[in-house]
Amino acid sequence: MFVIVWQFDIAEDKTPAFEAAYAPGGTWALLFARSADYLGTELLKDAYVPGRYLTLDRWASEDAFRAFRAQHDADYEIVDRSCDHITANELRIGAFLL
Repeated sequence: MFVIVWQFDIAEDKTPAFEAAYAPGGTWALLFARSADYLGTELLKDAYVPGRYLTLDRWASEDAFRAFRAQHDADYEIVDRSCDHITANELRIGAFLL
């Protein structure tokens, strides 16, 4: 399994829009679900830092994720740009193998 972890900081008034885009079943998950190798997303809300979240996007393999990006790069960029106004800070923590 291949897991990509992102950290986001958002303003409180952006919480509903952020969760709609980044939650399981949200905008990103619907895009990723175009691949049979997408295994799901988890959205974690920090218990102590307001507005801080982590996302964990799970894929069958790194190659599967790379193939998805190659095939759907234009749509990925469109969704990414549409979410720019939601996040105050975005940091890719890393990509991990399980």
